[in-house]
Amino acid sequence: MDWLPADFEHPLRADLPTGQHLRPMGAADTEIDFPAVMGSRERLWSVYGKAWGWPPAHMTVEQDRDDLAHHEREIAAHESFLYGLFEQDESELLGCLYIDPPEKAGEAGAEVSWWVVDRLVGTDVERAFDEFVPRWLEAQWPMPRPRYIGRDLSWDDWIALPGRE
Repeated sequence: MDWLPADFEHPLRADLPTGQHLRPMGAADTEIDFPAVMGSRERLWSVYGKAWGWPPAHMTVEQDRDDLAHHEREIAAHESFLYGLFEQDESELLGCLYIDPPEKAGEAGAEVSWWVVDRLVGTDVERAFDEFVPRWLEAQWPMPRPRYIGRDLSWDDWIALPGRE
């Protein structure tokens, strides 16, 4: 499926006005991804569980590494994108952004969702991330009308949509 132009080069970094940044993630990030995901697992399951079955309750470090390696391959092939949210030193993962081709019917050019770790819920960092993502996609990504799942469309409504033909 050609959802992005063949000559599109995905951004390797994006700086939020609050000092954090986004960058693509891969298997090498397992040691910071695993504690972030599992530390926020209950809330993440309440968001992504019904749709993605993620994150499983007993996910292992090896399963997380395999999942991140899969994302890394998809990024390289421009099939989908996973960005991590970090402070400058990248000593811990603060959240993630998923940019995927449209899976469900409708006029969306992409399906996008994101999250922050539990300790950042309701903070200035989360608010800045929430404001940044749509503006960044509009300015830097060649896709019309991204669908913000869990934001402008509930996960239940997204699940109820028919698949693309």
